Amino acid sequence: MTDIVARASELLKDHRESIDRLDAILVYTLGERFKHTQAVGVLKAEHNLPPSDPTREGAQITRLEDLAKRANLDPEFARKFLSFIIQEVIQHHQQHQIDGA
Repeated sequence: MTDIVARASELLKDHRESIDRLDAILVYTLGERFKHTQAVGVLKAEHNLPPSDPTREGAQITRLEDLAKRANLDPEFARKFLSFIIQEVIQHHQQHQIDGA
């Protein structure tokens, strides 16, 4: 193996280790986020509030798109990602409504 290939291999290994750490952070962060959204769903069910809040959802999407731009992340990807999470949260909140909290 040439020095250039060996160096590229080492850089690749370093990048992959960083990606693995960041993936773990994402998973644990999502877990923490869903812990809080589950608590919100229970509160909404207990107080007969609607499972969805379109005004807040729109504001959050706008906020995340702005954060994405500042982080040099594709804002469309950020919007799709948050929309997916919001839909999952709404389903959980609807289930709390059905289950009676």
